[in-house]
Amino acid sequence: MLGQVQPSANTLTTAYTVPSATQTVVSTIVVCNLGKSPAAYRVAVRPAGASISNQHYIAYDATVSAQDTITLTLGISLATTDVVSVQSANGYVSFNLFGSEIA
Repeated sequence: MLGQVQPSANTLTTAYTVPSATQTVVSTIVVCNLGKSPAAYRVAVRPAGASISNQHYIAYDATVSAQDTITLTLGISLATTDVVSVQSANGYVSFNLFGSEIA
């Protein structure tokens, strides 16, 4: 597992940062809505930890149903200091990142 986070509502939160001298492949992101109503979520990849910008989003206000889970199978290659950031509208969404680090 690369990272786990349950961000506060409408707060862009770092889920994973690639360590120095490492490359990473994020194979899967699991988005789980623990709430009792549908929730919008966002996932972004920020190269070298850049400030967030529109081109960084790979999911933007996508929806996960109430008390449901979505699995995103991606295969994203990341370089040192790249950052995966996540956000949810209701604060009841957890994100789990799976993949491999290559030193």
